[in-house]
Amino acid sequence: MSFNNRKFSMNRSSGVPRESTRLSRRGTFSNEPSANETNSKIHRQFRNAHEGHKSHAGLDPTRASTGVIWCTERAYEHGFLEEPEKWANLGQGAPEVDDEIEGSFERPQTIDISMNGREYGPTAGIKPLRAAVANLYNVHHRQGKESQYSWENVCIVPGGRAGLIRIAAVLNNAYLGFFIPDYTAYNEMLSLFKNFAAIPSPLAEEDGYHIHPDKIAQEIARGTSVILTSNPRNPTGRVVRNPELAEIQDICRGRATLVMDEFYGGYNYTSECDGTTVSAAENIEDVDNDDVLLIDGLTKRFRLPGWRIAWIVGPKEFIKAIGSCGSYLDGGANVPFQEAAVSMLEPGKVRTEMIALQRHFRDKRDYVVERLRSMGFNIKDVPDSTFYLWLDLEGLPDAIADGLNFFQACLEERVIVVPGIFFDLNPSKRRDLFDSPCHHFVRFSYGPKMDTLRMGLDGIERVIEKFKDGKNTSALVD
Repeated sequence: MSFNNRKFSMNRSSGVPRESTRLSRRGTFSNEPSANETNSKIHRQFRNAHEGHKSHAGLDPTRASTGVIWCTERAYEHGFLEEPEKWANLGQGAPEVDDEIEGSFERPQTIDISMNGREYGPTAGIKPLRAAVANLYNVHHRQGKESQYSWENVCIVPGGRAGLIRIAAVLNNAYLGFFIPDYTAYNEMLSLFKNFAAIPSPLAEEDGYHIHPDKIAQEIARGTSVILTSNPRNPTGRVVRNPELAEIQDICRGRATLVMDEFYGGYNYTSECDGTTVSAAENIEDVDNDDVLLIDGLTKRFRLPGWRIAWIVGPKEFIKAIGSCGSYLDGGANVPFQEAAVSMLEPGKVRTEMIALQRHFRDKRDYVVERLRSMGFNIKDVPDSTFYLWLDLEGLPDAIADGLNFFQACLEERVIVVPGIFFDLNPSKRRDLFDSPCHHFVRFSYGPKMDTLRMGLDGIERVIEKFKDGKNTSALVD
């Protein structure tokens, strides 16, 4: 299945059905949305959140949250805020943060705040942490290479989103190519700035949403000069490895800036969980001339999302501009947490940590896949990275065979997932998404602890049983 032949089914502004003679997702012609869509409470909530008229003339609430936050807000309406411990949040892209993973180092319980920590910090980050990041990349990815990263090739930023926004702020007038499906927060970032035009490039479901080198060549041939993608990929849980990754970088060299979101590079299950991380840093010829920007941080692979410490690695000229624009965008990352992070990045310590991480999350992945398959889900490709499953709902009872209705049914069982429609990025709001090829998927996170996964899978099993043989369709209608 591909992104071709989508049909309009709903007017985004008014919620009124449109006529369409385009071929639908399942190969039939239709003039109306399905009854599941027109009668569904959750579909109406989604449409109403994108109405054209708002009572506050200066407010555009569609910019206020990502898809994950929208889902969390719906869960609040069902009691998640009051009793989070009774819920299985399999929607938020966060790993478990406890010190219970065998072989993992213990995270700091307290932090000493130096006198420097009381001051404003440099917007590019403190030099010791920048140097520690550069050394980590040189040891893990650039052994034996003449061109090495220095502290000047690193900018510390307050989280991945802040890093992406800084990069977007310094881009020249350009066509920026991105792939769908991909990380939901790209949607908001790509719509904020007018110095580039964001051009979507759909990937094929039947090909596992893989990014092939010839796809990159096609993008560059049509004038794209900046390419943004996650790798390993969110939400599909797939990774582009060498030699294909090296070929992609060869194609881009001297022709396009490659922005690689590598936050899940540590969640790599392709090398027998030996602690190897995935990074385009391995294939860079000259750290100051190859236009490759790498984004990572403590959030995912060090399991410290609350610290908001991330980094961008790239050519010095880019890093200088990215560091400076922090003065008017975000003010820089928290200095005491930067100081505390330096000792975590000793390369041997990181390799040991990655071995523990990969083994633990691989085991959770295998448990989740086995449980879901036993319920009747068709999982064709087991993820080889990240902690996500791109879960296909086709084959389930019709009432829950699309992402929004499945999400709504899961809320009734205190389980949160993210409808796939949010990963069909649409930053300029130029496309109607109600027949998106992502519509019959949800993203399932196996980032939480095993107890939470069991609770969530038990809830999903109850959902499947509830709607088996066409029962209980009224549960989704208000």
